[in-house]
Amino acid sequence: MPTNSRTNASRTITTSTQGSTLADILERVLDKGIVIAGDISVSIASTELLHIRIRLLISSVDKAREMGVNWWENDPYLSGKTQTLIDENQKLQERLQSLEAEMRSLKALATSQLDLSAAEQPKDRSRNPPISEDENHPEID
Repeated sequence: MPTNSRTNASRTITTSTQGSTLADILERVLDKGIVIAGDISVSIASTELLHIRIRLLISSVDKAREMGVNWWENDPYLSGKTQTLIDENQKLQERLQSLEAEMRSLKALATSQLDLSAAEQPKDRSRNPPISEDENHPEID
């Protein structure tokens, strides 16, 4: 009978969690990837009020790149481009303020020149009689 007990010991069934640590399981999930998908709808009297579509992908970065998922590389909040974009935005804001100040000064200059030219014009119209239309635009026969 001792031989029979030895064969029973070698017949133990190995399960997926037997002898696996959390690190082993996490490594398997990240290596293969896992997708969780679902839809949530809130309706009242067959009128849909809210529809939420949930898609969740859990994988390693390498596996995600293999699948063509790489949105985080271009997201400024998740990449090193954040500070560059902040600096560029600041420079553009300063340039805009400078251009607006220049526009205001040019408008003020133009307004003051119009006021000066209006003040310099003679108030007595008899010195400079208006030009008749016949002198400016002779008719062609």
